[in-house]
Amino acid sequence: MSKERNTDFTLNSLDDLFTSQNERDNGYLPNIQDIPLELLDDFPNHPFRVRDDEDMLKLIESVSERGVLVPAIVRPKADGRYELISGHRRKRASECAEKKTLRCMVSDLDDDAATIIMVDSNIQRTDILPSEKAFAYKMKLDAMKHQGQRTDLTSNPQGRKLVNKETAQIVGEENGDSQTQVRRYVRLTYLVPELLEMVDEGRIKMRSAIEISYLDEDNQRDLVDAIDTEDCTPSHAQTIKMRKFFDEGKLSSDVITSIMQEEKPNQKEKIIIPNKTVEKYIPKSIPAEKRQDYVCKALEHYGKYLQKKILVRYFANYASKRILK
Repeated sequence: MSKERNTDFTLNSLDDLFTSQNERDNGYLPNIQDIPLELLDDFPNHPFRVRDDEDMLKLIESVSERGVLVPAIVRPKADGRYELISGHRRKRASECAEKKTLRCMVSDLDDDAATIIMVDSNIQRTDILPSEKAFAYKMKLDAMKHQGQRTDLTSNPQGRKLVNKETAQIVGEENGDSQTQVRRYVRLTYLVPELLEMVDEGRIKMRSAIEISYLDEDNQRDLVDAIDTEDCTPSHAQTIKMRKFFDEGKLSSDVITSIMQEEKPNQKEKIIIPNKTVEKYIPKSIPAEKRQDYVCKALEHYGKYLQKKILVRYFANYASKRILK
């Protein structure tokens, strides 16, 4: 009687990723090598950033003293080089620690399996940005959907068979997010880089970002310009209004600006000076597009003048007190 196929998507250990059951039963040992750093290439479109932060400094110190304790995961390339699947931070730390090689577990994985392992080995980090999670989820979903279409992978540990569950639900269950939340993160990948950066910075909230993601690229860039001009980000209500206009084919740069000029809680107080008040102080030779810059520089110089005046007064008072003594 043939064994029932395992449709559980939870992987118990690294051995499950790289070996067959027969190899594990026969005491298979993983292929561990010390590979020169110069032969290691980053994973294509790797969504997780390698930051030179405090944690990296600690990792560099650890690698300097004890070396890399947990091998990176790589796969061989046709040109004799290796592609990093997991271990980009360890590679960076090794470079900073002036090491020549990186201890790696070498496995001949296909693109889909490599993508899933790359995401799974990084997604549990506590400092992941929304953009990192968004692209990681999208890459994993695409790989799993591709695997689900391949009958030659359904009995392979890397080829997770999709049975009675959508891939978004499976990915969510594995990472503590709901199916809906996974889809929301993937929507962030439709944002232009400037808006996605604002999401990472916390300037644009998740719900607002989802609405914006349905706008086309031209409208999104018009919104970026409006954010800069109005010095504020859109509220959730405003993004809903923009999407409604977009769905009706009525959204334009002027409409976006008009919506952004509506008062809202996160709008900063602005100083508005009528043209008539300042135009008499601006030389006529200054073009209209450079008048704002001229006023800002004039204010900067006036500020320096006031600071200098205060310092002169301070030292004058100080000198007079010394004389009286």
